Amino acid sequence: MVTPLTDPETLDRAGLERLINHLLEGGVDGIFTLGTTGEGPSHAYALRRELIERTVAQVAGRVPVLAGITDTSASEAITMASLCKKTGVDAVVLAPPCYFKPRQSELLSYYREMARRCGMPMFLYNIPSQTGTTIELMTVAGALEERNIIGFKDSSGNMTYFNQLRGVLAERPDITLLVGPEELLAEGLVIGAHGGVPGGSNLCPQLFASMVDASIKNDVSGLLKLHDRVMDISNRLYGIGQYSSSFLTSIKTSLKYIGICEDALALPFGVVEQTDRDTIRRHLVSLGLMPDGKAVSTKHH
Repeated sequence: MVTPLTDPETLDRAGLERLINHLLEGGVDGIFTLGTTGEGPSHAYALRRELIERTVAQVAGRVPVLAGITDTSASEAITMASLCKKTGVDAVVLAPPCYFKPRQSELLSYYREMARRCGMPMFLYNIPSQTGTTIELMTVAGALEERNIIGFKDSSGNMTYFNQLRGVLAERPDITLLVGPEELLAEGLVIGAHGGVPGGSNLCPQLFASMVDASIKNDVSGLLKLHDRVMDISNRLYGIGQYSSSFLTSIKTSLKYIGICEDALALPFGVVEQTDRDTIRRHLVSLGLMPDGKAVSTKHH
């Protein structure tokens, strides 16, 4: 889930409420806050706490809520995990700490320590593009000795790694395996993923829920048709501007255009250029995602 903001440091509370309703009505099976698409590491701790508390309260147990606690400080990550436990979050999600790159033996010790100290269900999160560290397979195997580690989200984009990971996870059939990049969701579902965490579901939750349904029904033909739709959206929207934040910019700008929430981003990202806004709007119309081509204001909702 994106983190709706009215400015770089302020939660868009009304937008958050509309977004959660949009996601639940679209058929999602869970909500992941403070991940990469949620700009988690960029937010002040007070904003993270408010987001978690409001999300858990509004979801009210209808689907599981997961919260990212990734931090450069182990102590701050544990503090956030404690808040999650008190608030009623179902599981925390922890990527390797960035900036200082740990050895794999250090990373394994870190995950074991964090799993024991957080005292609640935990997902491991592999996203080397952002952390600079891959959770290697032997590290995964060792970490899974901690029984409260219950899931793995792979956003590496490396399907060879993903296939090898499936072999490691065979030792723990209770583990939930999720795909990060939505462009790889169909492939992941076919070869054994249990679901995905697609940022595009902020915009089109029903599309991705339908992909999981098609997978459960072994409807490969239907799944591939939905995959083609995902790729069409991805190809048209996510590379606009060619910035590192292009995906996030496109999703948030799109949500503003369809009347869900405001589109501010946390620092260091800046205001979206008007030419890029115009391109995003044009593609939303051509994709049929903006009814009649008319933007809906978030102000009057």
